[in-house]
Amino acid sequence: MVDERSDIRNRNSDRWPALLAAGQAGDARAYRLFLAEASGFLRSIILRTGILPHSADDVVQEALITIHAIRHTYDPRRPIKPWLTAIARRRAVDWRRKSSSTVAREIAFDPEIVAAAPDPQSGTAIARIDARAIVNRALQSLSPGQRRAIELLKLKEMELKEASRTTGQSTGALKIAVHRAIQSMRARFAAA
Repeated sequence: MVDERSDIRNRNSDRWPALLAAGQAGDARAYRLFLAEASGFLRSIILRTGILPHSADDVVQEALITIHAIRHTYDPRRPIKPWLTAIARRRAVDWRRKSSSTVAREIAFDPEIVAAAPDPQSGTAIARIDARAIVNRALQSLSPGQRRAIELLKLKEMELKEASRTTGQSTGALKIAVHRAIQSMRARFAAA
């Protein structure tokens, strides 16, 4: 059965250069047929690179998009499988690189920790007092203008124009004050 499928794939792959050439010339039907037949080959290459099966279809789609974008670069006189293999491998590398950076930023979900954690809405009085004290210390470290901007725009959630009228400062000056205050508070919390 496996040898039979392999025979069919090999027979079909012999016509891929002609189908792609017809697609380059504007034959949409031939081009669709080429993409449909080549996608199985792409998937097998992608799986051999170590991409997990649940991600393989996404990587195949990326490879098909790349093929579509660069289809004009294929020379039908040259072998097609090395061209497809190079595209599939590059898309797999890109996918792995993108996935690894996403995984590095994600925090693992541990159900036991979540179950043991107190409800943030009903947090203990001590935790609320500690949080308030930390925020108040950070606010006190700001310049008076930055502190006032944070209090009005972030803590009281006042609109920018209203805060501008209240303080007599321009909206741009308030935005800058808030931005600098947040940077300063972030630096303070990072150092703590």
